[in-house]
Amino acid sequence: MTSEHANDPGHGDSIAAWTAVIIITLATAAGTLAFWFEQYSLVWLSGVVAVAGVAVGIVLARLGYGVNGKRK
Repeated sequence: MTSEHANDPGHGDSIAAWTAVIIITLATAAGTLAFWFEQYSLVWLSGVVAVAGVAVGIVLARLGYGVNGKRK
């Protein structure tokens, strides 16, 4: 490993980041499908779930599951 890789911040490779990304991706896919079938209440619900995915990522990072967290 070279010295330029020693200072690599990890780019979000953590439990908190992956959990947030998976939740947001699934919510986006569900919202797209709901929009396609004209189920607009489910489109809005998927938007709420996507925002909740961001909140889950923040909470997990604060609990120590982030990039520099105590737990892995």
